Amino acid sequence: MVWSRVVIDGAMLSAAAMLLIFGSLRANPRIWLNDFPPDIRKAVPPKTDAEKRQSLAWGLPFLAILLGGPLVSTALLERQSGGCATFGALFLNGFGVALFFNVVDLLIVDWLVLCRFTPHFLVIPGTEGNAGYKDYGHHFRGFIIGTAMSALLGTLTAAGIYLIAHR
Repeated sequence: MVWSRVVIDGAMLSAAAMLLIFGSLRANPRIWLNDFPPDIRKAVPPKTDAEKRQSLAWGLPFLAILLGGPLVSTALLERQSGGCATFGALFLNGFGVALFFNVVDLLIVDWLVLCRFTPHFLVIPGTEGNAGYKDYGHHFRGFIIGTAMSALLGTLTAAGIYLIAHR
């Protein structure tokens, strides 16, 4: 297991994902409406058809980065090991890269930017001053879900790479 690969690839994944997150929030924070705390979602009307299309346009590249980062990193680890990486090492790499982003998302995006500073561009009109913007617990619950998803992604990534490399 090469931990530097997890850190470097996790940092690159995080940087790319954060660019998309903040770019989309600047374009229209309602793109992420389903991820806001419940009290904020209740205070505004549902997404319009145009906002649903925007969510898809921003969401597909975001999903590609979140899935592709651990996959590419794990494939590179397998190649770097000369085809001798164990399933456990492949899992830890895929999980570690995904978890790295999950930690960055919680600490920087959610807690620091959204909860602590709450810049004007991410506040949905009509929800100014809403308590949900300071709901650290909501984001921690999302982190727990993200950790489980990171483990699933690590498992699927490791299984796919291992099966291809060791057939």
